[in-house]
Amino acid sequence: MKVLMVLTSHDQLGDTGRKTGFWLEELAAPYYVFKEAGYEITLASPKGGQPPLDPKSNEPDFQTDDTRRFEADAEASKALANTVKLADVAADDFDTVFYPGGHGPMWDLAESKDSSALIESFIVANKPVALVCHGPGVLRHVKTAEGRPLVEGKQVTGFTNTEEAAVGLTEVVPFLVEDELKAKGGIYSSGPDWGPYVVEDGLLITGQNPASSAPAAQRLVTRDRHPQEVK
Repeated sequence: MKVLMVLTSHDQLGDTGRKTGFWLEELAAPYYVFKEAGYEITLASPKGGQPPLDPKSNEPDFQTDDTRRFEADAEASKALANTVKLADVAADDFDTVFYPGGHGPMWDLAESKDSSALIESFIVANKPVALVCHGPGVLRHVKTAEGRPLVEGKQVTGFTNTEEAAVGLTEVVPFLVEDELKAKGGIYSSGPDWGPYVVEDGLLITGQNPASSAPAAQRLVTRDRHPQEVK
């Protein structure tokens, strides 16, 4: 199995002067779920090369066994330093795609025509797509083959308004993930703030927050191994 993991190239947190990027746990935890399942992993980003890490995600309070393992993993670090350009990848070359979050994707991937076209290609090819935390915000311009919003009428989740308020960025982000998914017709639900919560509807898998990143990746692996159980 070949999995594409798509990371942000955006490193500015609005006009706050602070840095952002991808959230480390949301890359590291799924990375090892896929690695241990024997998947071939390719990392991509809009600009290619080294994507920006949200510095907050590597503070002691947010480190996990997976993030520490990733940081010490020479192979993983090399892959991260050499992400391929998003415009150069095609759904035909992969079995599934996974979008880690962090605030960065809300500025670049959410508005990227390359990203939207890629997700649409995976769906048309009947291949599953998973996104976690702020990642589901990337779906805001993604359409079905009929031209309707992809999330319309689908069960979805993503970073909650209350989680965004808790980190003090409600007025900084370009949009709120929860509100945007609802605005596009998604049937939004969530679990307790900061707890793992994953929703699966057809080919679409969404996770609420960092704690949901490994479970979302595990859903992809389960789909692969037990396709008869997928509705």
